[in-house]
Amino acid sequence: MASRFTRLTTVVPQLARGYAAPAKTVKVPVTLFGLNGRYATALYSAAARQNALDAVEKDLKALDALVVKDKGVQAFLENPTINRKVKLDGINALLSKAGKPSEVTKNLFETLSENGRLDQTTKVISSFAELMSAHRNELSLVITSTKELDKATLNKIAESLQKSGLSEGKKLLVSNKVKADILGGLLVEIGDKSIDLTVSTRLAKLNKLVTDSI
Repeated sequence: MASRFTRLTTVVPQLARGYAAPAKTVKVPVTLFGLNGRYATALYSAAARQNALDAVEKDLKALDALVVKDKGVQAFLENPTINRKVKLDGINALLSKAGKPSEVTKNLFETLSENGRLDQTTKVISSFAELMSAHRNELSLVITSTKELDKATLNKIAESLQKSGLSEGKKLLVSNKVKADILGGLLVEIGDKSIDLTVSTRLAKLNKLVTDSI
């Protein structure tokens, strides 16, 4: 059984085990940090070498949907008292519900199990999704409002940003969050940038102005 890894270079062979094909150079679309970022990056590299990126993404999306649907699954994965083998069997059973999983996907969970990291499953899935989005030259656009916005309004905002330098020439993935506590206006988050046009922020600035003048 493989020991816990300390460097990314030891994870890639674990995820790509069982293949005799010569390794090819893989350019990762974005650099991720932290433990989950390293696992996701290793998974991306292994999947790219086997031309299995789409298959792995499909597997992970199916598993993530099951976790979201049943909070008991996440509790099961995070429970430190449950044997690693039992957890791995549970993961494999969930994956089989969506069809036959990719060998690279199965190797990921075997590696997570061997290293005692199955509790990080959802975080690794999220990090891999970030890599795939960058791979497709996509950029997240989250528009927060006090009530749900209609499609025409969302498209109008997206089109304006698409023409600006903020979009970086990438395809925008638009989503709408509803938060009553912003009181009004919009909070626009595009990639790692944000444009805060909310009433709550304006009021906070006004209150600070009044307080500082006293």
